Amino acid sequence: MVTPPPPWAAVPIPNHYFRGEMFPNTPPAPPLAQLEAITSCTICSALFHVLILTQVHGQGGVKFQNWAKTYGSSPELYFQPTSVEEIREILDMARQRNKRVKVVGGGHSPSDIACTDDFMIQMGKMNKILKVDKEKQQVTVEGGIFLSDLNVELSKHGLALANLGAVSEVAAAGVIGTGTHNTGIKHGILPTQVVGLSLLTASGDILECSESINADIFQAARLHLGCLGVVLTVTFQCVPQFHLHEVTFPSTLTEVLNHLDDHLKRSQYFRFLWFPHSENVTVIYQDPTNKPPSSSANWFWDYAVGYYLLEFLLWISTFVPSLVRWINRFFFWLLFSSRVENINVSYKIFNYECRFKQHVQDWAIPIEKTKEALLELKAALENNPKMVAHYPVEVRFARADEIWLSPCFQRDSCYMNIIMYRPYGKNVPRLNYWLTYEGIMKKYGGRPHWAKAHSCTRKDFEKMYPAFPKFCSVRDKLDPTGMFLNTYLEKVFY
Repeated sequence: MVTPPPPWAAVPIPNHYFRGEMFPNTPPAPPLAQLEAITSCTICSALFHVLILTQVHGQGGVKFQNWAKTYGSSPELYFQPTSVEEIREILDMARQRNKRVKVVGGGHSPSDIACTDDFMIQMGKMNKILKVDKEKQQVTVEGGIFLSDLNVELSKHGLALANLGAVSEVAAAGVIGTGTHNTGIKHGILPTQVVGLSLLTASGDILECSESINADIFQAARLHLGCLGVVLTVTFQCVPQFHLHEVTFPSTLTEVLNHLDDHLKRSQYFRFLWFPHSENVTVIYQDPTNKPPSSSANWFWDYAVGYYLLEFLLWISTFVPSLVRWINRFFFWLLFSSRVENINVSYKIFNYECRFKQHVQDWAIPIEKTKEALLELKAALENNPKMVAHYPVEVRFARADEIWLSPCFQRDSCYMNIIMYRPYGKNVPRLNYWLTYEGIMKKYGGRPHWAKAHSCTRKDFEKMYPAFPKFCSVRDKLDPTGMFLNTYLEKVFY
């Protein structure tokens, strides 16, 4: 199933195509097999590369913007390759012209991690399912496949991913690249479901990686930040298809924090939403069930009220910021003060509406620090009347792992996600809230979600991640010239 390119991928400003600088009218190159014999001498090898370059097309004038329209860039050339050979050609071209390369999938990261002014590769046309191993319950896919497509195809084989993030319009290589997570203290972040992958490096080599082959590179590439090469294929460990029973009910922040261990034990996928400027909390339990699909949700309240009315009121609050406190309380009473139950196939429960455009931060702290950190954030808001926070603060949990740059590296973690919506695309003041939150997260040993905006630099990451030097060593070997770096990654590594 072919996934259409994301909306930002089709912004023609004027179009032009690059077909090789030396011979723009060169006819199509012959098959690679017919050219192998002529690459033995330097001159013929150079001619070979010129001929190959005629096969790849790069579009100019494309403006990239992420889903939230909070970050963007104008790549010099934008590519949508359909084969490994084409990607190799793009990397050859970048090397010859001293350009950097960034690979992008669904463009959902709320930061500039995918931005570049040089070459951009959108992997949407490399989206095939390559192998389904029902005996091992594993699936191998091309890196550009969207999880929304993979979920549907897996269900046809009676399989599913054990855990998913809130959004599935994201590419397989991208979700592992930034450490996408959901919730469930018995479950790790999404990269923990990866048992193998293949990586095309800056030199044009393809490396097969797993725990038994290129093990160090595998530990780095399972959360690769887009800086090790181009992830061509990913092999996921799946589970038998299952349904989830979701129960949502109201509570208070005091109750949830005082009985956090009980909640974690009661539900396999437990999370909660805190409504800032109040004690209000929505508890969400999700657990496997054999019951048939059913729902007590109401479209009118969820969308007409929960989306359109909320956006309008938040827009008004940009003129009267103190209104946010009332909005948070009002919408809790309106939409979240009663018990709601839903049953459906797992991926339809894991995925949920992210509403409208937004700024977000999401840090992982040691799970035992959850209560202290959240109460300190609550106190900071109470002590600063001019600082307002949109609902919700979403609190999720994840199991410890051994992935070098995982925010959950060697510790069970609590993810604390804050949000400021952009009603009708309008930015709202958030700097004080952002800095206060970051300060609290750092105080309690936090590590930021790699896909989301933060102010950390290499000095911070060296303190946060014991295996950071190992990752840097692998990166230096695979990409010694920094082909896959950009402004975001320069702050990480330099």
